[in-house]
This record gives sequence, structure tokens and C-alpha cells, in this order.
Amino acid sequence: MVITKLLNHLGKYLILMGNAFSKPEKTSMYYREVIRQMHDIGVGSLIIVFIISLFIGAVTAIQFAYQLDGTLVPDYYIGYVVRDMTIIELAPTITCLVLAGKVGSNMASEIGGMRQKEHIDAMEIMGVNTAAYLIMPKVLAAVIIIPILVAIAAFVSIGGGFIASVPTGLLSGQEFVMGLRSFFMPYNVFMMFVKSFVFAFLLTSISCYQGYNVKGGSIELGKASTNAVVISDIMILLADYLIAVVLI
Repeated sequence: MVITKLLNHLGKYLILMGNAFSKPEKTSMYYREVIRQMHDIGVGSLIIVFIISLFIGAVTAIQFAYQLDGTLVPDYYIGYVVRDMTIIELAPTITCLVLAGKVGSNMASEIGGMRQKEHIDAMEIMGVNTAAYLIMPKVLAAVIIIPILVAIAAFVSIGGGFIASVPTGLLSGQEFVMGLRSFFMPYNVFMMFVKSFVFAFLLTSISCYQGYNVKGGSIELGKASTNAVVISDIMILLADYLIAVVLI
């Protein structure tokens, strides 16, 4: 029964995505909507991403310094670990998990509210491809702007590690920079952007699917918003594992 339900949702999701990425009726309308969504997602999420990334980097530096205490590992490894942990895992995964809660729930509520108020039905009567008009701009905006947010998160997180370790005397600024420059692999940056693209698509498309298929009243809308966050988070973590298996 559960497998049948999952397969049913998967089929409906794939059909909806197929309709969403069909040829636009009027390109200029979609362009304006993509720009608006990029502003809402990017600028609207910048502060929370900045704060979370700053503390993630700071905590990573302090925790690793604690682990190094009394060992023969050089102190500059703190900068090295903060850099790689941030780029490979923390920046893309934590940022997108947070955005699933902020951006994903908002998208599910917005589209779900339109479904309940019959705005979507009215648009379909006028011949508008509602799946494309409501979903495609959101997904395109997310896969453009969220990788930029992830890059900012990585930069801020490394800065947080510097602030937490250098002024407090855990190591010198020269040692931290030495760690940042040691054993650097550009492939890790590529992996970070692959994760951010995949996570951005998952969190927006799943949230839009949940909102688009809302049935009932306010209780169902609340459940759809919650399901959008929970399912997006689960799929992000699953995709994180699969990408790690494939790319590493």
C-alpha cells in the first residue's frame, strides 16, 4: 500500500514536471517572473544564510581545535578542515536544508493558496499552462540563485572559522591562511556546485508539487507546507549521499 502510494506520487510528480518545463506561451512574462523569484529567494534568504554560515564555520573551527588539543597534528590543519568541511558538505547541505524550510514552505503555501481560491482553475480556463507559469520560473530562479547563496555561505563560513580561531588565540592568522591554502582540490568546489544545483531543484520542485496538488481547506494547506519541508529535507539528504557515492 505504501509503495503504491509512493509510486502514484512519483508518477504525478514526473507528469507535473513534464508540463512545467513545456514551451512558454510568452517568454517575457516568464522572464519577469524568474527575476522576481530570484530576488525573493536570494535577497530574502541572504541574512539567514549569512548568520547560519558564520556560526557553522566558527563551531567547526572550535570543535576541531578541541579535537587537536594534545595531539601532534599541526594547528594550521584547523583552516584546512574548516575549508574542506565547508565546501564539500556544510555549505551546500545545511544551506539547502534551511532554504527548504524557508523557501520551500513559502512556495507550497503560495501555490496551495492559489489552488484553494480557485485562481489556478481560472487561469486554466483562460488557456494558461499553470504548471509552467507557476512552477518553471521558481525552479529556474532557484537553480540560478541558490548556488550563489551556497558560494556566499562557504565564504562566510570560512570567515567564521577565522573569527573564532585567530582572535581567540587558537592559532595565528598566518597559520589559518596556510591551512586554507594547503591540499586544495578544485574538484571539491565542483562537487559543491553539483550538490547545490541538485538540492535547489529538489527543494523547489517538491514544494511546488505539494502546493499544486492541495485539496481541502486550511488544514490540508498546512499539511502540504509541512510535507514540502519534510520530504525536501529527506530527498536532499538522500541526494547528498548518492552524489557523494558517485563523485568521490
